[in-house]
Amino acid sequence: MKTTISIAGHRSLAVAALKGRTSAGGALCLLGLLAAAALYAGETRTWSQGEYADFEKGIVKSLSLRSDGLLTLAPRSRELFDSSTAYLWALALDSKGNLYAGGGTGAKLYRIPPDGKGKVLAELDALEIHAIAIDAKDRVYAATSPDGKIYRIAANGKQEVFYDPKAKYIWALAFDRKGDLFAATGDRGEIHRVTPDGKGSVFFKSDETHVRSMALDANDNLIVGTDPGGLVLRVSPAGVGFVLYQMPKREVTAVAVAPGGAIYAAGVGNKQAGGAPPPPQATSPAPAMAAVTVNAPGAPAPGAPRPTALPPPASGAAAGVSGGSEVYRIEPDGNPRRIWSHAQDVVYAIAFDGSGRVILGAGNRGSAYRIESATRYTALLTIPATQITAFQPGANGRLYAVTGNVGKVYEIGPDLEREGSIESDVFDTAMYSLWGRLSFEAKLNGGQIAVETRSGNLDQPQKNWSGWSAPITTPKGGRVGSPAARFVQWKATLTAGGAGQTPELESVDVAYLLKNVEPRLDEIEITPPNYRFPAPPVALAASSQGPAQTLNLPPLGRRAPGAPAFSLDSITSTPAMQLARGYVGARWLASDPNGDALVYTIEIRGVNETEWKPLKEKVTEKYFAWDSTALPDGEYRIRVTASDAPSNPPSEALTARMESDPFTIDNTPPRITGLAATRNGGKLQVRWHAADALNNIVKAEYSLDGGEWSVVAPVTKLSDSLELDYDLSLDAAPGEHTIAVRVADEYDNQAAEKIVVKVG
Repeated sequence: MKTTISIAGHRSLAVAALKGRTSAGGALCLLGLLAAAALYAGETRTWSQGEYADFEKGIVKSLSLRSDGLLTLAPRSRELFDSSTAYLWALALDSKGNLYAGGGTGAKLYRIPPDGKGKVLAELDALEIHAIAIDAKDRVYAATSPDGKIYRIAANGKQEVFYDPKAKYIWALAFDRKGDLFAATGDRGEIHRVTPDGKGSVFFKSDETHVRSMALDANDNLIVGTDPGGLVLRVSPAGVGFVLYQMPKREVTAVAVAPGGAIYAAGVGNKQAGGAPPPPQATSPAPAMAAVTVNAPGAPAPGAPRPTALPPPASGAAAGVSGGSEVYRIEPDGNPRRIWSHAQDVVYAIAFDGSGRVILGAGNRGSAYRIESATRYTALLTIPATQITAFQPGANGRLYAVTGNVGKVYEIGPDLEREGSIESDVFDTAMYSLWGRLSFEAKLNGGQIAVETRSGNLDQPQKNWSGWSAPITTPKGGRVGSPAARFVQWKATLTAGGAGQTPELESVDVAYLLKNVEPRLDEIEITPPNYRFPAPPVALAASSQGPAQTLNLPPLGRRAPGAPAFSLDSITSTPAMQLARGYVGARWLASDPNGDALVYTIEIRGVNETEWKPLKEKVTEKYFAWDSTALPDGEYRIRVTASDAPSNPPSEALTARMESDPFTIDNTPPRITGLAATRNGGKLQVRWHAADALNNIVKAEYSLDGGEWSVVAPVTKLSDSLELDYDLSLDAAPGEHTIAVRVADEYDNQAAEKIVVKVG
């Protein structure tokens, strides 16, 4: 198992943790390292491929891929015979080494001698052949569908109807040790027993529509799979049935009995609620593509969409299947356990190799899988056909297979391929990159592994990429010989040792460094006056003051149209600001295409000045506030410089700069002039003039004899100018009165004046 760690120096610890060599605390440390890697993304990175999912994305030729990501040479396979038909469903072998295959459309029976020069032995009066059996005298029996019959075919091709079960389909044939022939049928779910003289009858009747698959164990018990209930049954020689397991799937397409007595059963298709069940899916394979997954026993299988079907044969069988496949092992004591599942692939056949390991034949990629254990499997090989529909063990560890789309016969093993290769998926670094060292983890076992690379700036390697580089043949690796670019790809070629041993490739690592690109500054926003961002935690802890009034700002750059610029209760992406007289703040949007850590320098100048004056260096946050009372009132700009120096050598560091829009610093209160009060009948008429040098007067208030402050509107009714006049009429009892007035500008600078008047 592998992982990708951005910081090259932390990679070994991360891999060790993932392989289980660290404690739970070590796993927490690994999370910290991953977080640190995000902070130093400008460092050397590693593209690491070592998982099944990684390698499955590539183009694999003549290699087997184990579920834990191990690549080895595949068993050697070769096309033995091409029937030129759409599909072959059945395969059998006689004592002389002749293979017999049948399928459709057109119920032709083929005989293929050991030299592979096969030909049609018989053409039966039907549409398809679904089952073939050979008796102890090497006589061949073929079962046809629909309106199934069993034919016996002599060595010279002469044919005769051996038995007619009066059934629509005949799915499987098998001889017991006494020479009786058993036929699994549909659409009434019966098993017929036929004696050597051709006399037969119903031996066992199930409650299912189809007895879909069948095998015999060492005691002549029939092991059968059904549709649509997905039952696996054992039927004794006396015809007594016992359900061994009800599979979650609808149709049991294949059953097989291991030498030790364990039963393997493959189920496909989701069960349907209510209604008449359709005929089994196996009569109409449907192409689909999916990743192989192993699920723990008892875990639900992943769902799958209904694949697109090929035109069904004339039998009218179902055109598609949904729900993928599951394979169960039923122990001799009866305990069932799921050992393999696939979200979409359909298992058609089960066999055993020369070492007794389970081999699955599947579609719809022509894949063969080998079960290594209850939790591990190997995608053994892929045959250039859509489905592997049946297996037949041969001599000396050979395995024969027939296929659908198109119908051919293949010989598999026992020897391994001498050479195989994998061409990785294209890796996109997202920007122009420099390539470093390529290394791989492997066991050569006397063989050789050679890894080449190529690179380019298009996501399609066939178009204007570099050629393949010189191969790297030692696991410790070497420098990638491909030119710097955005995309890279590797190809590994495995070559067998002198005695045929296979190398084992576990993973491939490619180091790379993104070409440094300058940071981005997209926006600078000046925050409301008289608020500051919070001080560092130490400074806050030292403060003995109570909670301060705060201001929350909306997220910068994501304000909805028409939303207020600032809100006291908005959820923000910057800390809540605290009331602080005379402070001015700014925040900005900044990013780095390389993911580098950034540091900022803040400068200021008046709009009519030419030189920038420093405010603060080495700011790590994307915000800053400062005391503006040391600066004269007026219009200013700030400049923010972003640098990626924390993540790059000094010679490689880059910067970006941005100036803010002009903003005002105003710490001077307005002026109040002409404050006077005159008697007007029974009223006091109070007048004054307010003026500010830089900002509008936004508020005016008065207080009579120390009472509460009350708002006063200007003469114009609108507070929209730097200078405003106020005219206030008050009721006043005889005696002395104190009238106070105050005004404030947009920056909350306030001025106050008072007069004392006597009313006679």
